Amino acid sequence: MARTRDSDDVPGVRLSDGRSARIIPGRFAGGWELVVETTPQSHVDLDDPSHLHFEYVARMGAVIDQLGLPGQPLTAVHLGAGAMTLPRYVEHTRPGSRQQVIELEQALVDLVREHLPLPRTGQLRVRIGDARDVAARLPAGLTGIVDLIVSDVFAGAQTPAHITTVEYYRILAGLLAPSGILLINIADGNGLAFARRQVATVRSVLEHVVALAEVRTLKSGRFGNIVIAASASPLPMEWLPRLMAAGPHPAKVAHGDELDTFARGARIVTDADAQPSPKPAASVFER
Repeated sequence: MARTRDSDDVPGVRLSDGRSARIIPGRFAGGWELVVETTPQSHVDLDDPSHLHFEYVARMGAVIDQLGLPGQPLTAVHLGAGAMTLPRYVEHTRPGSRQQVIELEQALVDLVREHLPLPRTGQLRVRIGDARDVAARLPAGLTGIVDLIVSDVFAGAQTPAHITTVEYYRILAGLLAPSGILLINIADGNGLAFARRQVATVRSVLEHVVALAEVRTLKSGRFGNIVIAASASPLPMEWLPRLMAAGPHPAKVAHGDELDTFARGARIVTDADAQPSPKPAASVFER
């Protein structure tokens, strides 16, 4: 992931909290990157929406590919979509999907729509507001029918505290269909204490959980992204070899006893004691 460069020739906006958001050319993979301050938030390839450059997004895409029948439309809710990489991916691979996108910043949505236009096909509605507040107020018709929820909410390089709690995950679980999947992107390092608590918290709400990450992240606590996939229904174990093969490599899928060990002793996060995710060192975003 790259740092932004000071330039007047790239489109950008000032967000409500004073941070700057800019769209810059992708430096190593073509396409475009949405960068907030110095933190890359999204990569978009307008010519090929199936191109998922960031490794954690590719892991999410690998799970999405396993849902239902290939090409089958989904009902999806995206919390914190950035440049809407995954909504574009779902529409490209699952035409006709019904999608809701929740984004805090109207200015960011306007920037993306102007400079990274969304496909004119598909059924995608954008709702502006805090992810948790809006999720709790979604139409009753979505309760219990959503196939896919993606929670990828960051304020800069950190996940806000109120998006990490058991109360939050209960709201999302109420939207899921019985076989629906919740995908959560978290970032952690230095012993993975935050990630361990997140796994424990999600498992207290949705029984069946796997974690996907780079091997070094799960094994040594190297700072990186971990994708948690959770459902009220058993996750088909035949998925696991496909998820491993899909990469990005070196890939790791933790489940069962291994995930029990990973989360052992970790306290469930509540609204009373929640903290934002750890702030990464600036070097994490350098290439």
